Amino acid sequence: MSCSSSSGSEEDDEGFESYRKGGYHAVRVADHFAGGRYIAQRKLGWGQFSTVWLAYDTTTSSYVALKIQKSAAEFVQAAIHEIDVLLSIADGDPSNSKFVVQLIDHFKHTGPNGQHQCMVLEFLGDSLLRLIRYNRYKGLPLNKVREICKYVLIGLDYLHSELGIIHTDLKPENILLLSTIDHSKDPFRSGGSPILERPEGNTNGGITSLIEKRLRRRARTAVAKISGRTASIEGREAAKSSRNINGVDMRCKIVDFGNACWADKQFAEEIQTRQYRAPEVILKSGYSFSVDMWSFASIVFELATGDMLFTPKGGQGFSEDEDHLALMMELLGKMPRKWIVDCYFWSYVQGLL
Repeated sequence: MSCSSSSGSEEDDEGFESYRKGGYHAVRVADHFAGGRYIAQRKLGWGQFSTVWLAYDTTTSSYVALKIQKSAAEFVQAAIHEIDVLLSIADGDPSNSKFVVQLIDHFKHTGPNGQHQCMVLEFLGDSLLRLIRYNRYKGLPLNKVREICKYVLIGLDYLHSELGIIHTDLKPENILLLSTIDHSKDPFRSGGSPILERPEGNTNGGITSLIEKRLRRRARTAVAKISGRTASIEGREAAKSSRNINGVDMRCKIVDFGNACWADKQFAEEIQTRQYRAPEVILKSGYSFSVDMWSFASIVFELATGDMLFTPKGGQGFSEDEDHLALMMELLGKMPRKWIVDCYFWSYVQGLL
């Protein structure tokens, strides 16, 4: 697993301010977890709730993804819920053949910022978002899109038909390839030895890496401005043709179940990332498994074209929701009358309560 559902972009980081009581746990390379079983190797990603680290499992001599939740009570409860969902997924798929991420282990870890719920997940590769970016938003060949669709649909069918689980936040970031696009970044293929002891001078862990990352970014920007090459570099990048993705393994898995729910036990009225949000969610007319299918269809369009299907924006005299619905109707025609009636009915009922 390369990152969590709400991962920051490649250009962003999680910021220093969240490394405090109730926040992130500052991890250092070669830190030990679960009594020394898991040893941190490098950070894979981060989200609003957690950071994710590549870790070496000394018991099985393999690499795993270690997801470390923030320690505040609301994040602990969210992690407990996600673990429950992941346990159901793992129990129903002992052969690991349903193309949904597998939970390997879970435990608590106490640090200076509190007690953190930790999840150990199978290590996967890059997200579909990174694949889209790698291909420079040119759109993947349709045979590749079909291959990806097959695996995602197997996963969704398992979640919906066999477990009654709605993912509620399906998007390119939450579908990971089984291997990395760049094989040199895959710890299994690169042939490198795991880091078992802390490198000298690495004392401040995640916070130090953030400082170094920001300094490097500022230095690159300054050099580009001084040399006057920024515009020419951007021009050359835009002119490049699509990269060759023939050697990329398109097998993938659905990940990040922090917002998932059972169809008969829903927790939130507003779900899904904006661009992949289904109309019934916007209208607050109730939702079920179909919302995942709407998100899936939006992802398929993005894979095939490199563009998002809907990118609504609010403006003077209209909201983002209204623009979103208008874009949908421009493409698909009028909304079913039942949705509108249900929406107004429930709005009326809620106004009476």
